[in-house]
Amino acid sequence: MSWQSELDELQRRAAAAETMGGPEKLARQKARGKLNARERITALLDPDSFREIGKIAGRGHYTAEGELNHFSPSNFIFGRGRINARNIVASADDFTVRGGAADAAIHRKFAMAEQMAHELKLPIVRMIDGTGGGGSVKSLEDLGFTYVPFVPGWEHVVRNLETVPVVALALGPTAGLGAARLVASHYSVMVRGLSQVFTAGPKVAAAMGEDELDNEALGGADIHATNGVVDDEAENEAEAFARARAFLSYLPNAAGGPPPITDTNDPADRRDDALVSAVPRDRRTAYNMRRILTQVCDQDTVFETGARWGRGVITALARLSGRPVAVLASDPTYLGGSWTADGSEKARRFVGLAKQFSLPVVHFVDNPGFMIGLEAEKAATIRRGVEAMNAIYRADIPWATVIIRKAYGVAGAAMSDHTRFQYRFAWPSGDWGSLPMDGGVEVAYRAELEAAENPAAALAAIKARLAKVTSPFRTAEAFMVEDIIDPRETRPLLCEFAQTAYDALAIK
Repeated sequence: MSWQSELDELQRRAAAAETMGGPEKLARQKARGKLNARERITALLDPDSFREIGKIAGRGHYTAEGELNHFSPSNFIFGRGRINARNIVASADDFTVRGGAADAAIHRKFAMAEQMAHELKLPIVRMIDGTGGGGSVKSLEDLGFTYVPFVPGWEHVVRNLETVPVVALALGPTAGLGAARLVASHYSVMVRGLSQVFTAGPKVAAAMGEDELDNEALGGADIHATNGVVDDEAENEAEAFARARAFLSYLPNAAGGPPPITDTNDPADRRDDALVSAVPRDRRTAYNMRRILTQVCDQDTVFETGARWGRGVITALARLSGRPVAVLASDPTYLGGSWTADGSEKARRFVGLAKQFSLPVVHFVDNPGFMIGLEAEKAATIRRGVEAMNAIYRADIPWATVIIRKAYGVAGAAMSDHTRFQYRFAWPSGDWGSLPMDGGVEVAYRAELEAAENPAAALAAIKARLAKVTSPFRTAEAFMVEDIIDPRETRPLLCEFAQTAYDALAIK
């Protein structure tokens, strides 16, 4: 006896699954400039590394005699694959099958993909294209009743956020549960012009009384890459896949595991002479902090996230002597590097990521304080700022601080947890205190200035006296800052920190 007939049936069903939504819908997907789900999996993963699970799950249509007449595959594809030879879970919504909405098989497949990730301690990449929720309004008539909302498998989503790296890519219109799956991640990317994200689409929003907008106007990248809903945007799908691979290259497979160390040809003792003049003497003049990061970290390893929101704060993954680190930095070209409400939230989330995956933090500080003014008060800046500071104080991971220039007030104090050992260096350009001197001199010395024969000369003399008192060397004399360094020593010292930090994490 042979089982060849069943094997032939298996092959027919697998071939049917390969057809996805059929030639017409595949052509429509291509006409929109989009890859199909299986092409996306191939583009994301190492060649020939995908092992699909549940390929023949879907909906069978049978004749009166019980013979299979037609097979509609599930619109959710998942399985084990590899990125840079490391195992991951990859999933892709198939928009060509019912627009990515739920069907008879998607709920359990969706749940199992998430469950596989956290139980086997594997990173997961979700490629989202569609709603992925409970089906269309029309499907309710077929069901015959409505149901109290619940999300099967969401408990696994929550566990994954606590245990493994989660990447989500929006690769088309993404609404409802699809949007929720996108933001329930550690790193999310939209493709400009191709993907949009909304709680509900334009027609639903219009039914609630809003003017009807097109998809892009309601939920395009210009909205969500600047408000923190997603971390990044890409120009095309290939760039989105490349950013996903790059992000995962800095992280361990799971929380508690060691981040991957790579070989580098960039010497740890490299000293860049340009750093000596990187910071202008005029405290009001901005400079390029990102250039400093590239000069200090391993060459071509600075991977910035969230560049278009919370812009006073720079967050990036990088390497020092091949060791991944989380980089937090100020951007003095945006509001002087002040921490806004958005910037504070961005810092809080990033520090949480570093803590969860045991990435040592390097904080490059030029922070004149929390943003002030009416709009800052309306945005609840102090609450968001304190939440960021609390996250820093909770971060029980190795932490190094480099004070590049300003560090003022409560926001400046959020450079590190002062109760821990301060692995900290200051550049000679360091400028700190409870509040900036500029603007306060006239108020503090009003009586002396009013009594002076030449108020302008008196003001200049007072500022000259204060400049000596505010010298960073006076602070170092009192050991209120641990070391003032030649900026060219920053890379060697931070490479030493990274090695020491990884030794400590191994013991822990």
